[in-house]
Formats: sequence, C-alpha cells, structure tokens
Amino acid sequence: MRIKITGRNIELTEGLKAAVEDKLNKLEKYFTPETDVYVTLSVEKERQKVEVTIPMKGNYVRSEQVSNDMYVSIDLVEEVIERQLKKYRTKLVTRQQNASSVFKQEFLDSVPEEDEEITITRSKKFSMKPMYAEDACVQMELLGHDFFVFINAETEEVNVVYKRKGNHTYGLIEPEY
Repeated sequence: MRIKITGRNIELTEGLKAAVEDKLNKLEKYFTPETDVYVTLSVEKERQKVEVTIPMKGNYVRSEQVSNDMYVSIDLVEEVIERQLKKYRTKLVTRQQNASSVFKQEFLDSVPEEDEEITITRSKKFSMKPMYAEDACVQMELLGHDFFVFINAETEEVNVVYKRKGNHTYGLIEPEY
C-alpha cells in the first residue's frame, strides 16, 4: 500500500505524516502492496479536514472527516474507511466479482462480521422535465434539498446538481459512458 500525502493551507510536519501513516497502515491487511492511497490534509478556519481516496477498478473508497483537531480527524477517517471496506467486501463476495487485483485474498476469504445492512426505507417517483443546470439549482433551493435529479435540456441526459460543502457553490454530475 502506497500512501501519498498532500497538504492544503497546512505545513506537513513529520508528526502529521507519521500519524497518517500509522493509522492508515492498519488498512494494509486489506490491500495489495500496489494499491495507492491518496490523503489530503487541509485547514479552513478552525476546521481540520482529512480526505482519503482509494481508487480501485472503477470504484473509489473515500472518506472526508472534519474536526477541531487534525489527529482526531485522522482517527475518524481510518475508522470510516475500514467500515466501508467491510461493507464493500460483503458486496464483492455476494456478487462474486474479481477483486483480487486490489484486495488481499485473506481479506476476501475471511468471514464478514455482521455488518449494517443497507435498507431502503422510502421510494419516490416524480416526473422530470428538461431544464438547464442553473434552473435545477434554483428548483433544488426551492425544495430545500441538498441535491436535485433532472434531465439536462442541453444534453437530454439525466444529471444531478448538488450543494457543495462549506463554500455555498454547486456541483453538477453528468453521466460518462
């Protein structure tokens, strides 16, 4: 497992690098040595943020944790990643996908702990009319939601707009085939 650490608005001290490597090296038991782990440490006002992204065969395991203390954020991000990996393993095993290029075989063969099962508690249908992304943002704000699904009037494809954290901007998700 190769850990690549970058910093934004923060000096990457040896102590911070060591804390990140110590925590994330606990995840080594799950991954092959060729797996890349991207870590970004950043500070925004009083917020100490850690982002971890692990790309793997068309998917990503990702966690972003924020607290008042960078070391607490590092601890939290490792716990969340480990929980996600256990859920992902269960999904891989049940679908019998080939995951040996990313995960160690021992991890895939181990008996999954009793994980939280994903349960859909509500289903909703609605009609969609073509609109521009800016109009979808306005509609999302009117509804008081954090995201909005719509048919893009320019591309005639299903898109999603969403509120981005912290800086009061919006994001657009478009399909890629």
